[in-house]
Amino acid sequence: VQLVESGGGLVQAGGSLRLSCAASGSTFRLYPMGWYRQAPGKQRELVASITSGGGSTNYADSVKGRFTISRDNDKSTMYLQMNSLKPEDTAVYHCHTVPVARYIYWGQGTQVTVSS
Repeated sequence: VQLVESGGGLVQAGGSLRLSCAASGSTFRLYPMGWYRQAPGKQRELVASITSGGGSTNYADSVKGRFTISRDNDKSTMYLQMNSLKPEDTAVYHCHTVPVARYIYWGQGTQVTVSS
C-alpha cells in the first residue's frame, strides 16, 4: 500500500479544509486507518481513526466535534473534513494504518496552516 495525502493549505481560523488520502493496492479495505498530525517541535499524534469497514470512528479530544473522518473503500480513499479550524491545528497531516504498519511507508503528508 502506498499513501498520498492532499488537500492541505492556508486557511483563516474558523475556516474549513477537506483532506484526502489516496491508497494504491487492493488491500486498503482491510486496514483500520487514521489521520496523524505533527506540528513543529511536537510528537506525531493520532487525531482521528476509522475501522476497516468505516462503521466506527474515534477522535482526539482536541478535534472532537470539528473533524470528521470517512472512507470510501471502493475508491481506496480516506477523507478528513476539518471545520472550525484553529491555529493549533497547524501541522503536517499524514494518513496511515492504525496501528502503524511498519512495512508501509509514510507519505509526504499535506501541510495545514491556520492563521489567526
